[in-house]
Amino acid sequence: MTDTQKQALKAAFPQTVPVLTGFLFLGMAYGIYMQSMGFSFLYPLCMSLAIFGGSLEFVTVDLLLSRFAPLQTLLMALMIQARHFFYGLAMLDKYRGTGKKKNYLIFGLCDETFSLNCSVDVPEGIDRGWYYFFVTLLDQLYWVSGATLGGLLGSLLPVNTEGLDFVLTAMFVVIFLENWLKAKKHTTHLLGGAASLLCLYVFGADSFLIPTMLLILLLLTLLRKPIERGSEE
Repeated sequence: MTDTQKQALKAAFPQTVPVLTGFLFLGMAYGIYMQSMGFSFLYPLCMSLAIFGGSLEFVTVDLLLSRFAPLQTLLMALMIQARHFFYGLAMLDKYRGTGKKKNYLIFGLCDETFSLNCSVDVPEGIDRGWYYFFVTLLDQLYWVSGATLGGLLGSLLPVNTEGLDFVLTAMFVVIFLENWLKAKKHTTHLLGGAASLLCLYVFGADSFLIPTMLLILLLLTLLRKPIERGSEE
């Protein structure tokens, strides 16, 4: 490792410590959850390396246990991770001129990494590309370590995993509540909730997710201007 890389790593690590605490805990929950569903620790290890999308990885557990449905899987992955398109657009200028590192920066752009790299002012004298690279790499290593450790602990220790399959639901509930508390107007929240309940009633618990996401997308597109006017007011 060159001096330039060492300086960038030294500057990046303190910024990622909050992500370390969160990713280790949630990653372990994910690893234990996978083990409770009958998968060895190799599955959370490989999936966290290849997918690196927390919400999508939790959903993938059910997809692996369901019938083979590649189109449904593709649509669900696109819907869940669609926000990354907008993350990528916001980072175009930040990642310009980073050379070959850009490929990994694009792959490793999760919510937490986006927050860190988007808002940071890279310290003077630190290579910008390597700084972004190490923030991204460290965040992924934290998630991979937590998921792998959870898979190992779930198989080696007598952990009671009853009710652990509720962790994904709980995670999305917390995200929803945080957004609800931050927002001044709740039009989009109410639209999402109404669309979910309607599709749950029409399509049933096993098939309502994709129709719900499509309906929400349609409603937000049709009501975009009124929603934007309400936000400005």
